Amino acid sequence: MKKWLVLITFLVILAISSSMTYEQQSILPELEDALANKPFEKQLSVLKIPYWDTVVSVEERGYFKFVEFLIRKLTHFVGFGCIALGIYFAWGKRRFAAGVAISGTAFIAILDELRQSFTPGRMMSGQDVILDTAGAIVFVGIVMLVKKIFKRQRAR
Repeated sequence: MKKWLVLITFLVILAISSSMTYEQQSILPELEDALANKPFEKQLSVLKIPYWDTVVSVEERGYFKFVEFLIRKLTHFVGFGCIALGIYFAWGKRRFAAGVAISGTAFIAILDELRQSFTPGRMMSGQDVILDTAGAIVFVGIVMLVKKIFKRQRAR
């Protein structure tokens, strides 16, 4: 039951955050305070990320909005990776745990993007679903790899 509680907690956090407007989620004032000296601006200026019908960059958005964009996308990747792990561990030792975790997370990501489309100032993004699913694949893949390594070491 505890394993399911972890998953439910992640899903509640997701539901709360996806129902917030962009303005409610914005961390620009905090970034402007914390990163006043614009660390790594030169290195970040090299990045140009295709997103929707535009290219997101320091040049296009400005330093603080670009850093916020990176943090938001990293949050997608990590958050959905955690959801996938929640499904993976809640599913237990049953067959196809990794497949269930990854496909379940992709389905949740699609539903989340659909839900976001009804939130003012937010839009639905297939690219975010891909990013979310990539987080699921990486997180579950790392756990499977670690489990395989430990299994081999115990067999010796």
